[in-house]
Amino acid sequence: MININHITHIYFLGIGGIGMSALARYFYTRGVSVSGYDKTPSRLTGELQEEGIQVIHEDDPANLEVMPELVVYTPAIPSSNTLFKHFSSHHVPMKKRSEVLGIISAGIPTIAVAGTHGKTTISAMLTHILKVAGIPCVSFLGGISTNYNSNYIGDPNPRWMVAEADEFDRSFLRLSPQLALISSIDSDHLDIYGSPEALTETFASFAKKLHPRGVLVSKKGIAEKLNFSGRQYSYHPVEMADYRLKDVQLCQGRYKATLEGAIDIEGLKPGHPGIHNLENALGAAALAHQAGVGAEKIREALNSFNGVRRRFEICLQTEKKVYVDDYAHHPEEIRACISSARAMWPGRKLTGIFQPHLFSRTKELADEFAESLSELDELILMDIYPAREAPIEGVTAELILNRVTLKQAIYCPREELLDLLEKKETDVLLTMGAGDIDRFAGSITQLLKNKALS
Repeated sequence: MININHITHIYFLGIGGIGMSALARYFYTRGVSVSGYDKTPSRLTGELQEEGIQVIHEDDPANLEVMPELVVYTPAIPSSNTLFKHFSSHHVPMKKRSEVLGIISAGIPTIAVAGTHGKTTISAMLTHILKVAGIPCVSFLGGISTNYNSNYIGDPNPRWMVAEADEFDRSFLRLSPQLALISSIDSDHLDIYGSPEALTETFASFAKKLHPRGVLVSKKGIAEKLNFSGRQYSYHPVEMADYRLKDVQLCQGRYKATLEGAIDIEGLKPGHPGIHNLENALGAAALAHQAGVGAEKIREALNSFNGVRRRFEICLQTEKKVYVDDYAHHPEEIRACISSARAMWPGRKLTGIFQPHLFSRTKELADEFAESLSELDELILMDIYPAREAPIEGVTAELILNRVTLKQAIYCPREELLDLLEKKETDVLLTMGAGDIDRFAGSITQLLKNKALS
């Protein structure tokens, strides 16, 4: 195992990725010289540069100032990348992001948050609880915590490490946590796993990675699917479980509830909107309780939690216009986003703009996407964002569009989106997707502000 404590310069291939940038920030705050490459400039790469991390956008070795001692790369970087080949030919040690995260976690008691949905919000909520409780921690998040304006929250002498346990590429099997949570196991990443059964088996392998005296917290019913027999606690917002909710109310856009079971917390009122985020708060509270945090600090933290960028992020709310941007890229996430919007703004027209993410996911889940998107009043469908994938013959956005039951459903090329919104009247607008649809958020917000004022 490489001794990362003795490395003085690390290079990140794909540094603009949400997980990669958190790692880069971790090393940079520890005095390591950090630089990296990302194909496309973004808000995140700009923030890294402002913090003092050098980022280049051309995969040309001539731009390298020094040869690094370690290269960290993401699976999104193809082996044909010029910098990848350059480092390989010079025999520079190269490791995937998940490997490095595993090395770090080996030296710090780790809380791993897994699940096909909810892990970013739960991880951010848990981190905020630990911070409010005065418990030092380091956290690697898959989104930007609004409370800290970062995806990395660190302490020089952490008692806990909080890490998202990503099922993609079986990355979470690199971790050996003392505490773990599994929020959901829905069909996804079938390009990696091949079948839902294989995905479930890998989650079972993750659960077995727990420390012998470790604890698994999972949504009710999941542990049984995994045949997990170790120390465990369940949570569920409605059904009987070790951690559960009662007296759920929606008041002025925020949900209020009482948590009961293994710990009792009255007046729980998370600052992040959406019924699905109340469930996420329940999971985070259960984890925090298992980590030794008391009821008062859990309530104080959750009630002051301001959310995660792109997780049901309300970009604009006036009497005439509402605009929410969300990372939802799986049918169940889309369903949760739409149902939360329905609950918060009942009786109003919902228009959704969706950018499918990955050809393989679109192919495997086209029917499910169409079903969840049909819960909108109006749909605008964009082209598939390919990310790491090459196109698949016959797989386009029309695969979803042709299955949607809405009368008001259209396809819109990326370059025509703002012109379309300029002409169209919307009431409650949702943008959803894990690609680059978020880059429209600023322009859409301004456009709608102008319309609301006119």
